[in-house]
Amino acid sequence: MPHITIIETGLVSPKYRAAHGSYPDMFERMIGSADSSVTFDTVNVSGAALPDADRCEAILITGSAAGVYDPLDWIAPLEEFVRKAHAAKAPMVGVCFGHQLIAQALGGIVRKSEKGWGIGRHVYDVAPGNGLLDGARIALAASHQDQVITPPPGARTIMSSDFAEHAGLLYAGGTTFSVQPHPEFTVGYALACCDVAESRGNAPAGLVASARESLTLPLESDKLGRAITRFLTRAK
Repeated sequence: MPHITIIETGLVSPKYRAAHGSYPDMFERMIGSADSSVTFDTVNVSGAALPDADRCEAILITGSAAGVYDPLDWIAPLEEFVRKAHAAKAPMVGVCFGHQLIAQALGGIVRKSEKGWGIGRHVYDVAPGNGLLDGARIALAASHQDQVITPPPGARTIMSSDFAEHAGLLYAGGTTFSVQPHPEFTVGYALACCDVAESRGNAPAGLVASARESLTLPLESDKLGRAITRFLTRAK
């Protein structure tokens, strides 16, 4: 029975948690819909010691409101955990903050982008022959300001857009995969993220309005969710 350790790096605010669940809840729903045999445990970075990377069957690192460059005492240990898991060839996926954290830990560069907020429905070009995702494009929910600016050595960009050049990375060795957008988000939670961006006052009103409007169009979250599930549940 496949087992995935979810590293919870951020918390859904109480205002939205009752309706949408925690980030681990969202991933469990996403992966469970693709493979109901998968089991999970969750480790919160601020509440428990990280597990032994060598003993993890598969790892998923969630999103967070934090930046990977923030002076938080759990960032460096998590980066070391990522390096150990990558070296041990444990299947590992990072999403949004997890994408950025893996990239930074393995030698890439992450920073707050001058392009500002990426919210709503974004469409990404998919690199041909990547072995994970079929099709030329994929539409997914986004909610971020930080971006991977320079991927780590040996990482291949397999998803990209004009807004996020390195939105999906497949790392050297083929056992680590990370994405900037959020396949775990429902449309309802993606709209909640628009509300959050608006309430912070640093996303222009026009951008928020267009992001909300974009979410009336279909998302292809299931497609990426299935790819992530296959990636994490395959044998070492």
